[in-house]
Amino acid sequence: MLPFQPATSSSPRVRGSIGRRVLGVAGLLLASGCSPAGLLNGLAPERMAGEAIPYGPLPRHKLDLYQPSPETASPPMVVFLYGGGWTEGSRAMYRFVGAALAERGCIVAIPDYRLYPEAGFPAFLQDCALATRWAFDNRVMLGADPTRLFLMGHSAGAYNAAMLALDRQWLGAVAMQPARDLAGVIGIAGPYDFLPLRADLRPIFGAEEQLARTQPISFADGANPPMLLLQGEADETVDPGNARRLAERIRTGGGPVETRFYSGIGHAAIAGALSGALRFVAPTLRDSLTFMRVGEAQA
Repeated sequence: MLPFQPATSSSPRVRGSIGRRVLGVAGLLLASGCSPAGLLNGLAPERMAGEAIPYGPLPRHKLDLYQPSPETASPPMVVFLYGGGWTEGSRAMYRFVGAALAERGCIVAIPDYRLYPEAGFPAFLQDCALATRWAFDNRVMLGADPTRLFLMGHSAGAYNAAMLALDRQWLGAVAMQPARDLAGVIGIAGPYDFLPLRADLRPIFGAEEQLARTQPISFADGANPPMLLLQGEADETVDPGNARRLAERIRTGGGPVETRFYSGIGHAAIAGALSGALRFVAPTLRDSLTFMRVGEAQA
């Protein structure tokens, strides 16, 4: 599967030179024999500053660290949580994300976390909270602006980030408060309100009577840190209504939230567009940097 879905033929994104670039990248992916993530990682600038750094006691409690140029003044600290349906994924697959953000002036931690069937809800939230605490504790030593710690995630990772921002018990368990300690949260194509569960998700999230507490929208009371929800309108994996409903609930409670909806963009495309090779597909990186107030946010 390609790591992006180009915009539909009705969208101006696929016309003229941009359309030829989409097709050219698609052809390169197909001809290379590499995995999509492997190719994007191979094209990414070298920004890794540390690999397999422990943030907790378990085998999957490790993260990779990416840093900007040394002359970058007071960069934000970003914890990026990857997707994979809570059943797959690894930090190594997302080197292109860490490198892209670091190249633009961010310090980035990409942690692994426990996945099903090793563990289900809420273990992955506990792990993400522990990784966030590591970033919080080390941000000054790494040279980050101590007031600018952000969570960012795609798909299942966006769910994890939203739950940490909205359900205060998870960061509370590591002595953090979302509204106090997080400068913001960026959710990319996240599921935030997805009951009833599909059959394949039921073993991950547990008994029917507890499912309401697994939904980020259940905890949207307006007392959240600033949130940016990015969503492709052509997403066939996560209904774009998830972002609309969560944003509406947060606004009803008086909380800070922004949304961006990208016409013709699918579930993988919106994350693949963080890569330098695919940045023309959607303004995912630019909008994220603007939200975090990084440089001039020219992506």
